Amino acid sequence: MKRALITGITGQDGSYLAELLLAKGYEVYGMVRRASTENFERIEPFRDRIRLVQGDLLDPMSLITLLEEIRPQELYNLAAQSFVPTSWRQPVLTAEFDAIGVTRVLEAIRLVDRNIRFYQASSSEMFGKVREVPQSELTPFHPRSPYGVAKVYAHYITVNYRESYGIFACSGILFNHESPRRGKEFVTRKVTDGVARIHLGLESELRLGNLEARRDWGFAGDYVEAMWLMLQQAEPDDYVVATGESHTVAELAEIAFGRVGLDWKRYVREDPSLKRPAEVDSLVGDAAKARDRLGWKPRVSFPELVGMMVDADVARLRRS
Repeated sequence: MKRALITGITGQDGSYLAELLLAKGYEVYGMVRRASTENFERIEPFRDRIRLVQGDLLDPMSLITLLEEIRPQELYNLAAQSFVPTSWRQPVLTAEFDAIGVTRVLEAIRLVDRNIRFYQASSSEMFGKVREVPQSELTPFHPRSPYGVAKVYAHYITVNYRESYGIFACSGILFNHESPRRGKEFVTRKVTDGVARIHLGLESELRLGNLEARRDWGFAGDYVEAMWLMLQQAEPDDYVVATGESHTVAELAEIAFGRVGLDWKRYVREDPSLKRPAEVDSLVGDAAKARDRLGWKPRVSFPELVGMMVDADVARLRRS
């Protein structure tokens, strides 16, 4: 039985990845931070099948201790301060988790067991002010947020440890991936939750930022399979994971409101205060390498994803 350690297991990606690994017969460990309040909602259905262990990306000794005790064959680093707007308000903390924290994990692997296969969650936000469309593994980075900057550091330190110490270290440059488990602070979930509330008469409008921003949105459940596939290859490498389609926030709103039979233009208000200090206007990924080498491709379409999220939010609000 393979053992895998997932940092950030209580997040959207961590929960889907844990389900995938359990289905493949893994012994799954999830690293969680010590906190006075616990939020295990996403992993509750299978919590009794995983082992939660305490550790912290800010504490290098806790990482070394975990690796010595668990001795995983695979380590998936999904823990991060992942909300882009927060990175402007807390840029130093974002760097500590999303950049230096990755170095601490890699150092722990170097010191404890260099045979551990490592996955780093890179991000399409690294491309930022894009130099070409679509973006591939060879597209230059130009991040437009402290989050994006921290992810660029993490990406290159992963490459550096791979080349310097022979560690099987991969980065998945994942474009936006969503699901009913997405946090409400993210625009996709903000839209689908807002649609559900308006549909049920709980709200009368939905305020959004840049309606013309374009993103490549896929289903998180599809994307975690690409993470796993990367660590099953003969050689480590970096891969873009994306659908190859881009949609505007306005399109997202139109499909979401259409799911419940409403005209989005009657309810959506564009709010300049919600726009980013430095906007990323258009992201769309070229996942040809992942398709050709990993045999990966997305299964859930954009309209199916949005419909799934709206349905889940309507059902949740009805229950409550």
